[in-house]
Amino acid sequence: MLERTWKSVAKTDIGTVRKVNEDGFLDTPNVGMWCVADGMGGHAKGDVASKMIVDELQGIANMYAYPISSQHVMHALQQVNAKLVDMADEKQAVIGSTVVVLIFDQQYAHCIWAGDSRIYRLRNNKLTRLTQDHSQVEEMVQQGILTPEEAERHPNANVITRAVGASDELDLDLVTDVRLDGDKYFLCSDGLNKVMDDVEIENLLLNTPLDVIAPLLIQTSLERNARDNVTVLVVDNQPSVETFVSNNNPALNTSNLDDTLPLSR
Repeated sequence: MLERTWKSVAKTDIGTVRKVNEDGFLDTPNVGMWCVADGMGGHAKGDVASKMIVDELQGIANMYAYPISSQHVMHALQQVNAKLVDMADEKQAVIGSTVVVLIFDQQYAHCIWAGDSRIYRLRNNKLTRLTQDHSQVEEMVQQGILTPEEAERHPNANVITRAVGASDELDLDLVTDVRLDGDKYFLCSDGLNKVMDDVEIENLLLNTPLDVIAPLLIQTSLERNARDNVTVLVVDNQPSVETFVSNNNPALNTSNLDDTLPLSR
């Protein structure tokens, strides 16, 4: 049988300006599920929103065995969305969070998201972004109004168009990627992308041992005076290990990662 052999590391930091870390993450390699959530700064209880997402997904990880169904995850996020909308109605304020979730099954990596947190894949020494930001400036880039470089400096760069809790109806995107041995998947909140570009991230992922990547990314963001919370998570999909079980011997191993604002609703 094939034994799951991926490893993951994660780290979060408040940054150099914030008084509260509104980011959250989930690192559950035993069931092949990882998450980064970025509570919307400038609004009530952004940290509560991200924690509700992480807690709900942790509940799924506790309840179900590998592989976790993408439908279970999407249903859980819809439930959190409904709770946050009810809380917001009571407080007359938006309470929300971005989310990216990565799920592994036997062959595929499934990416589920809302907002501008990101999932990347490193394969054959090339970093590819698997998610597309749900943001006002990303829509302008897709329409040819802005270049990606102009979007980073645009005054509305922090305005997102989707988030858990931002509206009554939560619209989640899902993409599925064939998973190959040696792939690395990288999740991050936008606090990192504000101070490091994709080329820098790619170089670091290529040239840094797994257990050092997350602390080094955080350290670099702090050295660049990251104003926002920063969260990074790296999953290394290592080559599968084939194990055999005989009647006489136990199984033998034979193989050699600024405020985020919603559009008004």
